[in-house]
Amino acid sequence: MKSHRLFAAATLALGAVLSGPEVALAEEEYPSRQVRMVVPFPPGGSVDYIARIVVPEFAKKLGTNVFIENKGGASGAIGTGDVARAAPDGYTLLMVFDTHAVNPHINKSLPYDTFEAFDYITGMTRAPMVLATRKDFPADSLSGFISYAREHPGDVTYGSSGVGGSNHLTALALSKAADISTLHVPYKGGGPMLTALLGGEVDFVVTTFPLVVERIKTGQMKALGMGSDQRVPQLPDVPTVSEQLPGYSATSWIGLVGPAGLPEDVAEKVNEAMRQALNSPEVKDRLTSEGFEIMAGTPAEFKSWVRDRYAEAEQLIKAEKIAMN
Repeated sequence: MKSHRLFAAATLALGAVLSGPEVALAEEEYPSRQVRMVVPFPPGGSVDYIARIVVPEFAKKLGTNVFIENKGGASGAIGTGDVARAAPDGYTLLMVFDTHAVNPHINKSLPYDTFEAFDYITGMTRAPMVLATRKDFPADSLSGFISYAREHPGDVTYGSSGVGGSNHLTALALSKAADISTLHVPYKGGGPMLTALLGGEVDFVVTTFPLVVERIKTGQMKALGMGSDQRVPQLPDVPTVSEQLPGYSATSWIGLVGPAGLPEDVAEKVNEAMRQALNSPEVKDRLTSEGFEIMAGTPAEFKSWVRDRYAEAEQLIKAEKIAMN
């Protein structure tokens, strides 16, 4: 009987040895469970729009379920702070908007460091912005818009997705270039901002062009000027703002980050899966046809891009004396 007990114990011990490290490694191979993709804005804005197009293909390339969580507020800072505190294991990721490079300059109580709290993975998309007005605005051209604003100083209102967002800074830069006085009305994201424009609560916005092109075509709003260097094929009759205000440009961008400290192999898998998703025919053809440019690249390229946008925002914010919250 004793020999039987010894044999059983030895068998269990051998099984533990054979199933220990090897099985543990297999179980922990990334990804082994679903991934949370945080969109730090409400539904309906640019980041949410791109997420709905790209994330399903990204999930296929990564090989696991990826669910989108909208966590808006404070120009993206609330959702961004949530991800900064998450475990750096690749199961919580964040899609950042151009506000990511601006928030440090306008929010003195940010709960994270914009560069040190995150691992930069890849840029995703960028797109020209468009000066769009409510459908019944009393001007049908950029020159008419400027003339009306000069005749009604301080009365023409513009919406934004929050203080310091691209919709705020690009509209502010437009007002400065045109030498007009306009009134800023911030909202809690791009979706609420566009709803306000459609409802006539504000007079104009400067927003991501592909997001509103169909609404422009159907007459729900008017396009008076493109922020791109050249006219876009989707609306060839709409001039660029720079045709009348030389040097003006307006572009929005979106990218992917994770909490700082991602294992190198995990970061590489996420980067590769996102780049493959963005360059897949289904995603790339749709995005480029709508006016987006694919930015898929290396972590270093994306971090350098954000640092450049950070410096540009700092210069404008200081020049316009935008106060920190």
